[in-house]
Amino acid sequence: MTQTQTRPATGSIDEAEVAKFQAMAAEWWDPNGKFRPLHLMNPCRLDYITRQIAAEFGRDLRGPRAFEGLRILDIGCGGGLLSEPMARLGATVLGADAAARNIPVARLHAEAQGLEIDYRHITAEALAAEGERFDVILNMEVIEHVFNPPEFLKTCHDLLVTGGLMICSTLNRNAKSFMMAIVGAEWVMRWLPKGTHDWSKFITPDELYGLIHGAGLDPVDRKGMVFNPVTWSWSLSDRDLSVNYVTASIRRD
Repeated sequence: MTQTQTRPATGSIDEAEVAKFQAMAAEWWDPNGKFRPLHLMNPCRLDYITRQIAAEFGRDLRGPRAFEGLRILDIGCGGGLLSEPMARLGATVLGADAAARNIPVARLHAEAQGLEIDYRHITAEALAAEGERFDVILNMEVIEHVFNPPEFLKTCHDLLVTGGLMICSTLNRNAKSFMMAIVGAEWVMRWLPKGTHDWSKFITPDELYGLIHGAGLDPVDRKGMVFNPVTWSWSLSDRDLSVNYVTASIRRD
C-alpha cells in the first residue's frame, strides 16, 4: 500500500462540507453508526456499479477477479465502503478523499482485510494535474457536497481514459427528498448529524444530465435507488428517481 499523500483542498472542494465528514471519520465501518444509511444502501449501489462496469468492459461477474486490469478511482472514498469490493473483484483501486481523517481509517481497515488499496488525501483536481487516468470513476454521493459541480464534473471527464465510465449518484431536489433525506434521516431517525445535507445543493436528474453533457461526457443510463421502510432494504428502479438516484456516463472523445 502506498504512503498517504496530502494536498490542500482546492478547486471544487467545499471546506465546510469536508469538515462535516472529518468529524464522523472514525464511524465509517460501524453499521449502526452515523453511516448506517450507506451501509444499508451499499448492496444496491454495488449491484448497479458492478453491472454497469461489467457491461461496459465485457466482464463476467461470475469470475473471481472480474475487474482485473481495470483502474478505478473512488472519489470521496470515505472509509472505503466501495473501494474494498472493487479491490476484491481484482481492480487496481485509488481511493481519494478531501477529508484527511478518512484516509487512515480506510487504510487500516483495508490492511486488516488483506487488501491493497492506494488511499490518498488528495482532490480530484490534484489527481488530474498529476496526469492520473482511470477506466472507471465512482462518484457516489459526492456532487451534492462540492462547491462547483460543473468544474468537478469537468475534472472527472479529464481523469477518465477515452471509453472510460463514470458512475455518479446523488439526491433529487424536491419536497419528498427534503422530507426523506433531511427531516427523516437527520431530524427524526438521527442517522446523520443535523446539517449533513444542504437541500439547496441537491440536483435533479435532468440538471445532472445537463451538467454531465456540459462536462463532455455522454450519459447513458440512470436509475432510482428506492428505500423500502418495511423490509429496510434498497432496490433499483427504472421509474422512481424521486429521492436517491444513480447515473452512468461515458467519455467518448
